Amino acid sequence: MATWTWEGPNDAGDYKRGDIDADTKTVATQKLQTMGIKVLKIKRKSSGFELVIPGITDTIPLKTMVIFTRQMATMIDAGLPLMQALDLIGNSESNPNMKKTIMGVKAAVEGGSSFSEALKRYPKAFEDLYVNLISAGEMGGILDTIMSRLADYMEKSAQTKAKIKGAMKYPLTVFTVAMSITAGLLWKVVPTFAATFRSMGAKQLPAITEFVVSISNNFISTAPFIMGGVVALAFAYKGAMKTKRGPYVRDWLIFHSPVIGNVVRKGAVARFTRTLGTLVTAGVPILDALAVVGKTSGNLVIERALDYTRTKISEGKNMTGPLMETQVFPTMVMQMIAVGEATGAMDTMLTKIAEFYDGEVDEAIDGMTAMMEPLIMVVLGGIIGTVMMAMYMPIFTMGDHVK
Repeated sequence: MATWTWEGPNDAGDYKRGDIDADTKTVATQKLQTMGIKVLKIKRKSSGFELVIPGITDTIPLKTMVIFTRQMATMIDAGLPLMQALDLIGNSESNPNMKKTIMGVKAAVEGGSSFSEALKRYPKAFEDLYVNLISAGEMGGILDTIMSRLADYMEKSAQTKAKIKGAMKYPLTVFTVAMSITAGLLWKVVPTFAATFRSMGAKQLPAITEFVVSISNNFISTAPFIMGGVVALAFAYKGAMKTKRGPYVRDWLIFHSPVIGNVVRKGAVARFTRTLGTLVTAGVPILDALAVVGKTSGNLVIERALDYTRTKISEGKNMTGPLMETQVFPTMVMQMIAVGEATGAMDTMLTKIAEFYDGEVDEAIDGMTAMMEPLIMVVLGGIIGTVMMAMYMPIFTMGDHVK
């Protein structure tokens, strides 16, 4: 779809200009005429040269999305028409990708689409959850309230995700550094010491030194094969992620891993309950809400569990029973949801669960970090200490011979 720049007066006689998306010039002209615009000039907008790096230059920061959502909520609450709010925010937006998206949404609304339908055209910026909540807000006449809640949700969800990512970065970084140091010692330091010992006439080296030298020799000879194996594993992983079962196995292993899995599970519960609570509060039907929550969960284990739950609910069952059958969520969460179903206060109960598990995520991250730090230090110190001891023992032995 192309973008067309136009000029012309409207029915009130005011001269207007702007952009509109359409496949052809004729379609663009017809759209403008239905909007009461007498088209005097229309031409295809030049895109110019634009370097787009996927995942970098074509993305919109979360902070930008939150600011846009809050600005829209404030302006709509103040009584500004939707078109005027989009125009004001779009013209003042500094991020070029967000500016282009907002103006595209504005053009779609001008062309007769609803706000939620216009947002759906830009899935990279507005995910299913966002679009569904906006749709519910439009139907209920509470768009400003929904957008304010949506901004709160985005901020809290981003905080939880950042905490989990931060917790995973530390052990991974230290492990990578430890392996790099060990590889450097085996590749450069140990062979140098070994050659020195041989040149000094050391016929018999201590057992631990012989062991480390043997590992070093094997490491140097097999290094190309190790690197080849790593590359092969990377390609195998990439190929597995393209299969139907591969991503599910990956998510299952992460979800059930001994240390990190605890953090991931609690983070998943917080995200699930907050998302579902936001949708239920907005008046989205439970089946539609579960579909959206599954797609935005970021974990196929949870998505399949929610798909199973949706199927059982459509057959006439309540939500708690099928969720318990999946054995994905903790028993306490299931009991609180059951109370929410029985009392008709599902949205309130889900919000309370989300708040509780936010604290649980923080505690789990602190606990994991506290456990990992000494463990990593012991392993790293043990490896480097063993290598250093193996290299210095022959020096002490040779000193005894000299005496």
